[in-house]
Amino acid sequence: MPGETTNQNNKDPLSAQAGQLSASYTGENENSNQQIRVMLADDHALVREGTRRLLEAEGDVEVVAEAASGEEAIEAARRLHPNIAIIDIAMPGIGGIQATREIKAHCPETAILILSAYDDEPYLIALIEAGAAGFLLKNVHGQELINAIRAISRGESVLQPSLAEKMMRRLSPQANPTVRASDLLSEREFEVLHLAARGLPNKEIARRLGLSIRTVPVSYTHLTLPTILLV
Repeated sequence: MPGETTNQNNKDPLSAQAGQLSASYTGENENSNQQIRVMLADDHALVREGTRRLLEAEGDVEVVAEAASGEEAIEAARRLHPNIAIIDIAMPGIGGIQATREIKAHCPETAILILSAYDDEPYLIALIEAGAAGFLLKNVHGQELINAIRAISRGESVLQPSLAEKMMRRLSPQANPTVRASDLLSEREFEVLHLAARGLPNKEIARRLGLSIRTVPVSYTHLTLPTILLV
């Protein structure tokens, strides 16, 4: 194995499995004394090496394994039980989507953060269904990735603002003249998605809408799968 160091009624029940995706990936690790154990799965050695160096420069992140395929990622996750598995979508053999399903089935305590060059909606839908806790594109800055890892380690989930913006466009009257956003989302859920698309973190969304910080990811979860699948 490479590099291993060891209308509310339209709501779909699948939304409970949506990983509570939100746009919040800012802030420091509240449990800074606890190491965040991370596995990297990407078929490009240079990407793994660069990501490892970036993460290990942080005192609270430890890369415990690397994998070059979905099969290797599954095996390493089952053996090492990392806190977070950072997984690419396109890999030889079993790809990132199936690897996410398998890891969540065998290691439910391991959170999955997708780091990919692909932002296609079918991938996003499949990964939400598979239980991914976050989805970032490879054009993010290093600090954004680090912040996302820390947010996920606190039990939050992340979605890059550009992907939230894409959801907003799917709900626009121009894109869907026969479907009203109000048929799929409550007013509050639409407000959450609107602010998420602008890149606001959960804390700021909660402050602006007068919500508890804990309810923002939940509100966002409710709208992900039903919205994408029904629109």
